[in-house]
Order: sequence, then structure tokens, then C-alpha cells
Amino acid sequence: MAMCKRDLTVGVLVTVLWGCNYGVIELGLSTLDPSVMTLLRFTLCAVPLVFFIRRPTGVSTAAMALYGVLFAVGIWWMVNFAMYQGLSPGMASVFLQFSAFFTILLSAVFLHERITAAHFWGMAFAACGLGMMLLSSSQSSTVIGLFLVLLAALAWALCNLLIKLKRPGEMTAFIVWSSLFSLPFILAFIVASQGWKAFEGLAHGLAWEALFSVLFQSLITTILGYRVWNNLMKKYPATQVAPLSLLVPVSGLVTSCIFFGERLGAGQWLAIGLILTGMMVFFAGHLLRGIGRRVVRVL
Repeated sequence: MAMCKRDLTVGVLVTVLWGCNYGVIELGLSTLDPSVMTLLRFTLCAVPLVFFIRRPTGVSTAAMALYGVLFAVGIWWMVNFAMYQGLSPGMASVFLQFSAFFTILLSAVFLHERITAAHFWGMAFAACGLGMMLLSSSQSSTVIGLFLVLLAALAWALCNLLIKLKRPGEMTAFIVWSSLFSLPFILAFIVASQGWKAFEGLAHGLAWEALFSVLFQSLITTILGYRVWNNLMKKYPATQVAPLSLLVPVSGLVTSCIFFGERLGAGQWLAIGLILTGMMVFFAGHLLRGIGRRVVRVL
């Protein structure tokens, strides 16, 4: 099933938005503990909207709780902590997009979605592009940080698989309520690992950087962005949706170039070209198969 132009455009716009998100996270981490920032982000995702949006029907409490924990702790606590440990925003954005490959493979195994030769070639081009982006980057990385973000990429793929399996009808309600179910787990994790001292900094209030970062992550990145993303994931095969996330590091680089004057080297431009080529192979695969069938009929 090919993605319609409207859905493709909206999906691309979301990935551009997400490309800006890592800089916003870095801004918040300048004054906030990563665990506390994760808790505040998902608190604002749930409260006060949970009092005005009815609990979604047709989805079990266990499914919402599992999604909430995977999403809040598995993805964003991991990413925040990795960046707090010294992993740069650029590196985090690149490694998290390996979720695209994990999602496609998990959907093939558990949902029997078909992976064609074009999809394999698309993954190969995109993987080379991500590798080139890493090699050409001068930003800092840590072994622990890279490992945590790869775990976060796997958690994102599991979230995508859960959406495809449970197919929640009211996506905004699903995100809001799953965020609510995630809060006890995040709080317990913070208290068990750091104690109540992790919250001492909040006694003096939030700096404007932290407040802006938390609001952007909760309302724009999570509720708006993932409402669109999850609906696309529910509607289309993983091979049509997951590759869109590969645009996140590309949009992050281009945003840095436009707004912060960062100059892109030849290696980075080559990486962008490889990723875009991989995506073109992904999305043009069904067209190429159709052309091939018509040629065979003519011959």
C-alpha cells in the first residue's frame, strides 16, 4: 500500500520538527537532571489533559502501561541520560534512527509484513548514510551513551510494533493516558536510583530554558508529533513509515546550517545524499515493481 501525498507530507514535516528536538533537549539538560526532565515531560503530557480526554476504548490498561513505560523510560529517559553523559545531540539523533531498521525487521517477523529487494537496498543505502554521518561528525560520543541510544531505538521499534498490534482508535487519548500510566514507573526509577535529592533543584523553580524545553517536548514533540506518527504507523506497512524517521538527523543538520550557521562538510552532504537515496528506493519500490510487471507482460 503506497502512502498518499498528504500523509507523506505530514510525516516529513513531523520528522523535520523532531530534528529540532535534540537541540531543545540539550537546552533543558543545561539546568535539569535528565530523569527529572523525563518525569516533567510526561507529567505535562498527561496533566491536565487526562481530566478532559476520556480514556481510549478498545485498548487494555496493560497495553497502555507497557507503551507508556517503553516510550517514556525506554526511549526518552535513555536518550536524555545518554546526552547527560556526554553524547552530543547530533549523535543521539543519528543512532536513534536505527529504530527504522528494527521496526521493519520486527514487523516482518511478528506481522509477516513483506520485505522486498528494494527495501533491502533502501536499508543498505540509508545505513551507509548514517554510518557516513557518524564518521564525518566532530561531535562527542561515549560508549555508554551510544549503547543507551541503541536500546532506545529498540524500545521505539517495540512501541511501533505495539501500535500496529493494538491499533488504538483515539490516538491523542492513547498518548495522554499512556503517559499517565508511565509516571509511577518513572518516579519509582528516580527514587530507587537517586533518591529524593534528584528533586532538590526544583525547589528554586524552573529556568526559562528548562520550562521551554519541557513544554516543547511534551506538547509539540510528543502529543502532536507522535499522534501523527502513530496514526501513520497504524495505517501503513512499516516499510512505508519507518524510513521517514531517517530524515530526523538530516533535518537536524540542515536546521543547524540555516539557523546556527553550521557549515556542512563533503562527508555530511554525501551522507544526506545516501539517506535520501535510500528513502527514494523505499518509496519508489512499488512503482519499480509495477513497471517491471508491465515490461514482463509486454515481452
